[in-house]
Formats: sequence, C-alpha cells, structure tokens
Amino acid sequence: MMKTTKFTLDSLVRVNVKRLTPYSSARDEFKDSSQDMIFLDANENPFENGVNRYPDPQQRSLKQELARIKGVDSNQILLGNGSDEVLDLLFRAFCEPGVDNIITLPPTYGMYSVLADTNAVENREVLLTSDFQPDEIGVMNAADEYTKITFLCSPNNPTANSFESKKIEKILENTKGLVVIDEAYIDFSSQQSWLSKLQKYPNLIVVQTLSKAYGLAGIRLGICYASQEIISVLTKIKPPYNVNELTQKKALQRVVDQKGVKSEIDLILAERALLIKALGELPYVNKVFPTDANFILAEVDDAQLRYTQLLKAGVVVRNRSTQPMCTNTLRFTIGTSEENKQLINVLTTLKN
Repeated sequence: MMKTTKFTLDSLVRVNVKRLTPYSSARDEFKDSSQDMIFLDANENPFENGVNRYPDPQQRSLKQELARIKGVDSNQILLGNGSDEVLDLLFRAFCEPGVDNIITLPPTYGMYSVLADTNAVENREVLLTSDFQPDEIGVMNAADEYTKITFLCSPNNPTANSFESKKIEKILENTKGLVVIDEAYIDFSSQQSWLSKLQKYPNLIVVQTLSKAYGLAGIRLGICYASQEIISVLTKIKPPYNVNELTQKKALQRVVDQKGVKSEIDLILAERALLIKALGELPYVNKVFPTDANFILAEVDDAQLRYTQLLKAGVVVRNRSTQPMCTNTLRFTIGTSEENKQLINVLTTLKN
C-alpha cells in the first residue's frame, strides 16, 4: 500500500516570494469604494465615465457570489486575467527557474509546457495511458524533491475525457508538491468537481474559467480555488489591478444568472449527443472518443484531408494529430443547432 506523503506549503514557496512585500494600491488601503466619498487618493481622472476609477483589486463582489455558488470561502478564491494568468502565477510563486520542475500528462493543454519554458522550469512529461488516463505510478516515479507542481486537466483537452478519481487521489496523496486540477470543462461533465475535496487535500488547487460554459471567453476571467494559505501566496505577487472593471461587472452579471447558464449547457449537451451519433455513422470515422466536455475528439482515416475538406466547405475544426497518441484526430467544438446541422451535412458529403 502506498504511503501518504507529508505536504508542507512553506517548503514549496520560492524564497524571494517569502521575502517579498506586496504592492499596496490606493484601493487596498481604502477598501470601501461604495461610500459617498471624495476620492483623491489614486491619481485618477475625476470625470465620471463608468471606468475612470481603478477597479476593486480584490474583486470582492464577484468573489462573494462565486463563493456562494461554489460552496467555498471568498478567501479561497483568486481571480486572474484568464486561467493562463492564474497558471503563470503558480509558476512564479512556487517554481525556482533553472532548479525546479513540473509534471504534465500529454496529450494535454499546451499552455502548461509554454509557461514552463517561459519560466525556465523543467517539464517532465508522463504520457497518459492508452485509454487517456493518468499513469499514476509513472507520475510518482518522475517526481523528485524539486517537483513543485503536477498538472492534471480533467476533463482533459484535447481528449475530452475525465480522469478516474482513484488515480487522482493517489497522485494527491503521494506527492510533496502541489496538484493542479484544471476544470475548464467541468460544467459539461457528469463528474463532481474537485472543489469538494479542497479541505481534505491541502496541496490541491482547482482552476476553472468563465470562458466555456459561461460563454465569456472574450472577457478573460480565470478562477483559482485553493486553501487560504495558497491563495495568500498568489495574492502577494499578482498585479494589483489584474481584473478590469468591465470584466468584473460582466462576470458578476453572468454568474448570478445560473438558470441561463444551465439552459445553455443543457442545449450544448443535447447537441453533443446528436453529433456523437452522426460522427459514429460516418464510414471514414474510426473512433469517437468518450467526452465530458463541450467538444468531441474523433479519429478519422486521414485527418489532414478531412480538415482541408471541411475548411473548403466553410467549417473550421481543429486537427490534433500533432499531439501524442492523437494520430489522425479531429476536434469538434459543439456549436449551435444550426451550425451542427450544417457540419453534419458537410460531413456526410465528404469524399475520398
């Protein structure tokens, strides 16, 4: 039986980050911007136009609503300019350039590797198994005393499947580093979010986004959920006004409309089922992989040929053949009912 590994956050934080005194903005010093006060503290333009004032650097209203919906405390949330900023902050807070390493599980989201290169951090890749599940033994064998973060994308991009809970639990229980579960597509999954396990696993970080199910890709809003201690470290190094006023307002407006969000998710799931069926009936589709996301990965006879044919017909999909274990695969994002009908019509007319 595997022995649970002791987790100590203080040993993971970079020395310079521990010593760092965070920047204190005017809005950090005077927090209650709702009061009827004359604000002459932040060198702002005084003429009101809706965005002449700096935004709340801690995004309190939005965090309070997210905390209520997700069942966590506000101090367990950090918001970023898209999930990519959140992920980059993790590197900068915990990974010493030229010394530390991370572990990723290809095929997976490409930004983990890009951020590792950007921050001069070694990326140790442990391929998924043939059924696109984590090789938990391989992950543990790849880790050493300099492994700071293991990235798990579940539901995974580009494979669309969710990882088995027991495999994730073994990784969480047998690593001294942080384990980041990227749940960008969790709203389309039948699996429960790992947010419910934050209290159990102090090394667990869950990253979500408003870009997918909430339909707000254009405003760039990523969400990090973790222990208060981890969030405090990340807050020390985040830019003071990393989430702008327009993003905060639009995000809050959308987040409170849970009924509207659920309605769109239900429509996407219904359309996903129709597209899975249609793809499975095509002679040149060899396999349609299980999906817990708002997209489908399918193996075809010749991905480049089919990609080019679809492009000529006015349909843009993603050729994922360059990814490990994804030879001759195309990724189809679920569109509207009309878009999916047009896609299926085109798919049925493709020739060799």
